[in-house]
Amino acid sequence: MPPLRAAHFPNPRFASDEGLLAYGGDLSSHTLLTAYRKGIFPWYSPGDPILWWSPNPRLLLYPEKFYVRKSFRRVLRSGRFTVTFDHHFEKVIRHCATVPREGQHGSWIVPELIEAFIRLHEEGFAHSVEVYQEGKLVGGLYGIAMGKAFFGESMFSLVKDASKVAFKALSDVLAAKGYDFIDCQMPTDHMIGLGAEAVERDTFLNALAETLQKPSDLGSWHDFEWTYETFMPIS
Repeated sequence: MPPLRAAHFPNPRFASDEGLLAYGGDLSSHTLLTAYRKGIFPWYSPGDPILWWSPNPRLLLYPEKFYVRKSFRRVLRSGRFTVTFDHHFEKVIRHCATVPREGQHGSWIVPELIEAFIRLHEEGFAHSVEVYQEGKLVGGLYGIAMGKAFFGESMFSLVKDASKVAFKALSDVLAAKGYDFIDCQMPTDHMIGLGAEAVERDTFLNALAETLQKPSDLGSWHDFEWTYETFMPIS
């Protein structure tokens, strides 16, 4: 596995299924955006060198295929949650880094990654979805958008279903805007239960190359809006 030099990433098509491609380099906007355009993302623990990954298979959610169970439909109809986009990016990423997760010790969202993603947000590439209950931030997610792809990074919930509401809102808005897929990175039962599909890495990379030819929604998503009533299916 070679060290990374000047954002010259190895071809991910030739990586092992585990997907570890390179180590080192930096978290500059140029390096990060180059990585995501190639289907590569950073993932490492505090104190370790930066590790760059492109696993096989890749987990994608096609926005129009978000699966809503009857119990979750009742949550959406209840009106308990409200949603905004890009109103509190820094709060969302810091919650993602610090909110405990069952079976997980510590966080891979290290301080230098937080700083790097805040910079990408200020440059118009990284975006957040915020979910509120009674005016309090209780859930959300963040990621990067390029072309008509959204690269999901992490989500958090302080109350039941809050992150799922954020993901539903994101899926609805991206579907309306013609996005091709949300990259969920590695398969998990939770994401598959929401409609995400595991695809071969080559399939993902081919789709990525195609979607990057499409125009990006660069800049703030502050004006994006979502309510369940707006996006509620007719049936």
